[in-house]
Amino acid sequence: MTSSATAKAGIRNYLLVTIAYWAFTITDGAIHMLVVLHFHNLGYTPIEIAFLFLFYEVFGIVTNAVGGYIGSRLGLNTTMLAGMCLQILALTMLAVDPSWLSISYVMFFMALSGIAKDLNKMSAKSSVKLMVPEGEESDSKLFKMVAVLTGSKNSLKGAGFFLGGFLLAIWGFQLALLTLAIGLLTAMLLTGLLLPKDMGKAKSKVKFKQLFSKTPQINRLSAARFFLFGSRDVWFTVALPVFFAEHLNWSHTQIGTFLALWVIGYGVVQAVAPGIFKGRTDGAGPDGQSARLWATILLMFPAGISVALTQQLDPAVAIVVGLTLFGAVFAINSSVHSFLILLYSDRDSVAMNVGFYYMANAAGRLTGTVLSGVIYQLYGIHGCLWTSVAFIAAASLISIGLPSHTKWQQIRG
Repeated sequence: MTSSATAKAGIRNYLLVTIAYWAFTITDGAIHMLVVLHFHNLGYTPIEIAFLFLFYEVFGIVTNAVGGYIGSRLGLNTTMLAGMCLQILALTMLAVDPSWLSISYVMFFMALSGIAKDLNKMSAKSSVKLMVPEGEESDSKLFKMVAVLTGSKNSLKGAGFFLGGFLLAIWGFQLALLTLAIGLLTAMLLTGLLLPKDMGKAKSKVKFKQLFSKTPQINRLSAARFFLFGSRDVWFTVALPVFFAEHLNWSHTQIGTFLALWVIGYGVVQAVAPGIFKGRTDGAGPDGQSARLWATILLMFPAGISVALTQQLDPAVAIVVGLTLFGAVFAINSSVHSFLILLYSDRDSVAMNVGFYYMANAAGRLTGTVLSGVIYQLYGIHGCLWTSVAFIAAASLISIGLPSHTKWQQIRG
């Protein structure tokens, strides 16, 4: 195949992966909002709601660890389609008679949704590395591609939040879930027919022990990712929607709309993040010093929100303005991390490295989700915000060990 044909095939596959990722992400945001709001409406406590997502995050950790290995052995198209199948099953099985929806039943099918989400995410993110010509992975092209994929995904997750709240209000829990399942099935059939079957399959046989044999920079980046995403979910996942409902008396549609707009804006900032670094690093994208700097900036915002609430400012204004600023800076942090994990990985190991990295991401989300319900019930929104500050500080300190551009060139030889 000529270089021109290879480039065209890469663009075609990138667009297909992006469309599949978009479709899945809408259902992921919607199912999250549907479960939180529906079960809060039924009288569940914040801790009980948090535990509905316990296995969603627990199995995400396992999935990322093993999914990267499977993707390297069987191809990323296989893992992507498997994730979509599991999500359709989860959506369908939650759309049953309400009398079936015990805590254990919902936890089980949310676990399937968690497995599905991380299979899909690992597959989509890993595939971007394979669609950039060899020798161009360290320049701004890779950064732009991963930023657009990640940013657009998060914007559509925000649309999913809105869709979940909206469908719950007009159609109810069961019909909303079935509608999402039908839409995802359509996208799955399109992806299965058009994507290459061996995409991402390693050229050499991958050994299972390689799952946990990582370079120092990947280990450090993964540890920083754990604390970064724990810092967000410790107040965003359960505490914030419940705070809006209990203290601001917002309706389901209002909560879903606001969180949707927040995540959409967050995704837009992620997508344009490469422009922030343009001209600062000779076109090579961010480095380890960038990760440390932006984490340090981020910790000021949850601290500022808590102080503003203590000073008796209007809580709606303090939360909305503070969360908007937090989201913009968090998006830059996330984009930097998403670029670095691909930069630090070679082509044959990219699926396993991304899986390992998102295993840490899922562990951070799990920790943040559980703490979000527990700390909010015990200490309120202030406790969640200051826990967020502590997590971000840990991410910043860990990032000190990530290599600068000069050091990375020396490591690569």
